[in-house]
Amino acid sequence: METQLDPMKDDLPLMANTSYMLVKHYVLDLDVDFKSKVIEGSIVLFFETGSQYRKTSSAGKECCQSQFDEICKMRASEPCHIPMINVSTCSSKTECNDFAVSGKEEEATSDENSNHSNNEQASGISSSKDCCDIEDHGNKDFLLVLDCCDLSVLKVEEVDVAAVSGIEKFTRSAKLTGVSKELENLRNRIVHELVTLPADRWKEQLHYFNHCSQAPGCGELLFSTGTWSLEIRKSGVQTPVDFPHAIRIWYKTKPEGRSVAWTTDQSGRPCVYTMGSPINNRALFPCQEPPIALSTWQASVRTAAGFVVLMSGENSAEPVQHQEGILSWYYYVSMPMPASTFTIAVGCWQEVKQQSFKQKAAIGTNTEFSLPPSQTDLRWHEEICGHMEYPCRFQNPAARLQAVIPYRVFAPWCLMESCEEYLLQLVPQCLSAAYATLGTHPFSRLDVLIVPSNFSSLGMASPHIIFLSQSVLPGGSHLCGTRLCHEIAHAWFGLAIGARDWTEEWISEGFATFLEDIFWARAQQLSHDEIKGQQELKALLRWRRLRDEVQNSEEELQVLRPKKESTGELSESGASVVKYGLKAEKIFMQVHYLKGYFLLRSLARKIGEVSYLASLRKFVVKFHGQLVLSQDFLSMLLEDIPKQKQSGLTVESIFQNWLDTSGIPK
Repeated sequence: METQLDPMKDDLPLMANTSYMLVKHYVLDLDVDFKSKVIEGSIVLFFETGSQYRKTSSAGKECCQSQFDEICKMRASEPCHIPMINVSTCSSKTECNDFAVSGKEEEATSDENSNHSNNEQASGISSSKDCCDIEDHGNKDFLLVLDCCDLSVLKVEEVDVAAVSGIEKFTRSAKLTGVSKELENLRNRIVHELVTLPADRWKEQLHYFNHCSQAPGCGELLFSTGTWSLEIRKSGVQTPVDFPHAIRIWYKTKPEGRSVAWTTDQSGRPCVYTMGSPINNRALFPCQEPPIALSTWQASVRTAAGFVVLMSGENSAEPVQHQEGILSWYYYVSMPMPASTFTIAVGCWQEVKQQSFKQKAAIGTNTEFSLPPSQTDLRWHEEICGHMEYPCRFQNPAARLQAVIPYRVFAPWCLMESCEEYLLQLVPQCLSAAYATLGTHPFSRLDVLIVPSNFSSLGMASPHIIFLSQSVLPGGSHLCGTRLCHEIAHAWFGLAIGARDWTEEWISEGFATFLEDIFWARAQQLSHDEIKGQQELKALLRWRRLRDEVQNSEEELQVLRPKKESTGELSESGASVVKYGLKAEKIFMQVHYLKGYFLLRSLARKIGEVSYLASLRKFVVKFHGQLVLSQDFLSMLLEDIPKQKQSGLTVESIFQNWLDTSGIPK
């Protein structure tokens, strides 16, 4: 990794020090204001001590110095002098670019209003070199680093989770009072018990996460914002074990922030949505971006009546009146996912519905696909899942038999007729075809939204929600259906199974491109010859596109595993970079889609499609809910087909011919 991370360079920095503290749950409480084009509110983060510090607190002290040194190297080199300021007045115009605290650190504060106002002045620290020093002792404070960009951070504080009614059930200690150190340890023990509750208590867990997020602050924390990060410390706390495990951050987005787009829909009404930015969600909320930071979340979003809030959430939210003219929408997820998959869209969306007789006719065409998977698939499902504990649909007998999950379609008013004509009837067909191919749907429901015309892609998949471009509608059922199948495939490859290293995009896009053909052929109920003809034609068109792209692009951007043998490696703190993640040309390239597709097509032709699809289903059952590298899939595939190893097909040869080199294999 480079000693300094230049935001103008091609690599996207992932700054969060996940090896020291790992976020397990976010609670967002936000207001969306279309007049100012700002999203403002708070986020509460609940942490577990990271892998570097789980053994002993004393071992952590030895690592703290190296972590401090690494962060200071990675920080921008500009000095961070600022005058004395009042943090409560910080806005998008006044950045808190230095360590600042808007009040004295108190051992316990029960005044909830102090979350919003404090008139004491902030203190600044003169340089990044001294940013972790304790003024009196010269020792190094632990520094929590979050990924953050284009945000105005107003205040950071510890949350007094011990003040929540009924929370004593999560600690054996009967006393909630005492000296400061004991109370701090008690708070962290409560958070630990809460984040490690068993999966069958997920509803209770969400309930207490919500109540803890509303608890009063109990001491403000020092913080500093840089180009790519938010750095937080507490004076005198030198290890992650002792650092507050529940913190609240008050902040607001900027109109020019790159995580969301403020625009108008096709009917001319204002809207805002996450459009798949290269910097992901760090300009929407402070978070841990590295894929390893799998977390759950819940969010309350308030906006003016007349707007609809759609979000990546397991529930189909119904609005509740917050105050006159303002509605509140609440969503949650119980399956841990990377923060980059969080998605929101707020606009005057209209739900597209059909008459009942049309719905019955559409459902009637799908009976062929509404069958449970083979007995072999069900036997795999009975195995213990390999992921961290959560309420998994693969362990739910009813979910395993659900060929079509509940779905809704939303669009601007002027596009509702087009959506009703094609898209609405295609959703159950494509969902059923996907189920017939891969088995259990990883997510419990699906919203499909036609996003504004400034959307730069044809589609984007997130947990429980798919964005589609208006461009797929004029193409009739074929273009609309193939793109819908592609995005549905991401539920398995890209979401339920994610890349441990984001540079391996082909694991998501190559699989989705390959599977869209399989899904769409089944959705159309084509004959064998029709399927072969359609897929050969699409392969030819993709071949020409890939050939042209290879001839007219930089060789380094044609490599599917650009970090080669270093793929998946992290620094000691957990920070890393996404190679070429900010390179402008890469956004418009499809080499990860097409070259990945041809690799999978080549393997399917060598192995046979029936055996190959059986291996895909087995891979899904084994690795859902987990992060993988290329070798995880390739090794399992070749183990299932041992004769292929004898013919020279090995993981190493696939790396050499397909993943680690530019161009197209002979």
